[in-house]
Amino acid sequence: MNVSPSKENILKRIRKALSHPTPLPFPQSEGNYPVMQTQSDDLAVEFAQRFSALQGKFVFCSDAVDCATQLKGLFESRGWDKIVCRDNALQEVIGLALPSFTFHDDLSSSDSAVTGCEFLVSRTGTIVLSSSDAGGRTTSVYSPVHICIAFSDQLVYDIKDALSNMKERCGNRLPSMISFATGPSRTADIEKTLVVGVHGPGEVFVFLVDAPKVKD
Repeated sequence: MNVSPSKENILKRIRKALSHPTPLPFPQSEGNYPVMQTQSDDLAVEFAQRFSALQGKFVFCSDAVDCATQLKGLFESRGWDKIVCRDNALQEVIGLALPSFTFHDDLSSSDSAVTGCEFLVSRTGTIVLSSSDAGGRTTSVYSPVHICIAFSDQLVYDIKDALSNMKERCGNRLPSMISFATGPSRTADIEKTLVVGVHGPGEVFVFLVDAPKVKD
């Protein structure tokens, strides 16, 4: 697949950012330094760096076909055939590479679940989800692996930008549930030892498609 010079430049910057991950996302947050930092010129690069530092797995896709192809490779490499996806538009994306794929419907016995999102927050590496997504409240939580497919126009810098955009779009009819997923589920409640995947998915992937989201 031919990749334009501008997209290749983004890929190079993402690879460079991921090769030098930050051990802690906010190492100076309790010092004399401001928590809010200057906005990055490239939200995709900053999100990739922050999200990966939180043990998330980031995949940059040049378009929907590239996304479908990389998803197919992931499913085949892991041996996954029980994939839950309740979003018709995302099923069509996956169908570009797996046209005869049959989606699973039982979260309790699934290999992974694919959802969309409302926004990706670059400053914190956070996925903003809501009950208005086709996956509903449970799809991104009850499966052992959460795969989020997002689009370039869903990137925002800060959480307040995501909430402001949702308020502008929905007015007083905000979704009944808005959640913020920042990397895989983790807890240190058990003898102060960090354990991943206790209260939610043990792995979280973000496939970022370099194209605007298709409107419903």
